[in-house]
Amino acid sequence: QAFTAAPTCSPSRAALLTGQSAHSCGQLGLANRGFYLQHPERHLANFLAQHGYDTALCGVQHLTLDARDLGYRWIAEAGSPRVRNGAAITDAAVEFLRRPHQRPFFLAVGYSETHRPFPEPDPDADPRYTLPPAPLPDAPETRYDMAAFNRMAKMLDEQVGRVLAALEETGLAEETLFIYTTDHGLAFPGMKCTLTDHGMGVALILRGPQGFRGGKVVDGMVSQIDLYPTLCELLGLEAPDWLEGRSWMPLIRGEVGEINQEIFGEVTYHAAYEPKRAIRTQRWKYIRRFDPRTTVTLPNIDNGPSKQYLLAHGLQGRPVPQEALYDLVYDPNETANLVHDPAYADVVADLKRDLAAWMERTQDPLLRGPVPLPAGAFADAPDALHPGGSDIPVRPAWFSRPRLDTRA
Repeated sequence: QAFTAAPTCSPSRAALLTGQSAHSCGQLGLANRGFYLQHPERHLANFLAQHGYDTALCGVQHLTLDARDLGYRWIAEAGSPRVRNGAAITDAAVEFLRRPHQRPFFLAVGYSETHRPFPEPDPDADPRYTLPPAPLPDAPETRYDMAAFNRMAKMLDEQVGRVLAALEETGLAEETLFIYTTDHGLAFPGMKCTLTDHGMGVALILRGPQGFRGGKVVDGMVSQIDLYPTLCELLGLEAPDWLEGRSWMPLIRGEVGEINQEIFGEVTYHAAYEPKRAIRTQRWKYIRRFDPRTTVTLPNIDNGPSKQYLLAHGLQGRPVPQEALYDLVYDPNETANLVHDPAYADVVADLKRDLAAWMERTQDPLLRGPVPLPAGAFADAPDALHPGGSDIPVRPAWFSRPRLDTRA
């Protein structure tokens, strides 16, 4: 039960790698649209570099145009200007792992798979027999879309396997903590950029020393902002005072069943402005929107066959509630809104209070009213049909070829 703190690309990555909520670290929107980290020195790569680690980036980071700002010293942002060459990214990662290492290292390997656009489905896989995930309807268009996603997921799996094989080949596997995770839910309608579990839920797989072996499954609810304090504990480093998460190690050691009684999620900007916040417990999810819009914000849904199918069936006019309460035990797909049911008034009141307290504690700018764009940033109109630009950052010309450079 692992969840992103912000189910949209740059804010999620910022929260993961600063240990703060997206609004606390200032990453309220996409880096390629002009949003930025307020304190890049808090990025995990900078923090570890200050403590004697070699820091390397291979592939996507989606927080800045110059990865040196984040603390990376070995840099291989590879492929094309749109950073879509997974094999080249893996080649660079394997090259880095094969180098002699005099100091401990932190290596970030970022793939654009499984970001849209997807490839054609595998010719050996018949899309007619591919079941699309909830909350999508089962239709030829959504089956085809999911089959295409599955092919890209297979491509990603192959590249991750190559990285794991390189760790084994170099003898580093037994002393390296390997972490696999994603920035948000699948890039389908009702998933990415939503505060349902379909949007906030992420993959999280760890392998390495100090308890990360043996196929253990941990059912405690965790947020990605918990990664940073976990690494501080594992590495024996004093946790900086800006961290908002909790170490996973009591869960890993089996000392407790939970470290979080609740977790929080947020969206402010993606392609368009869509301010909303959520609190999740093991049983309940409460979501509140902070703008008067009552219909779907279409530019925050990536285009593709599934979106086109839903547009043909009235997606533009579908209502969205200002507040929602979902029972995650009996309604895991979050379809039955209980917020106005008197039987759940006490639950709603408690969750609203706790959400408001978190927003106060973390100085959420939404408490002051609508959040303006930073100087130089841009967003699409909420009434637009599709995103006006890609949410994969476009690199300048000097990123045009794979490279592995040492940066001072």
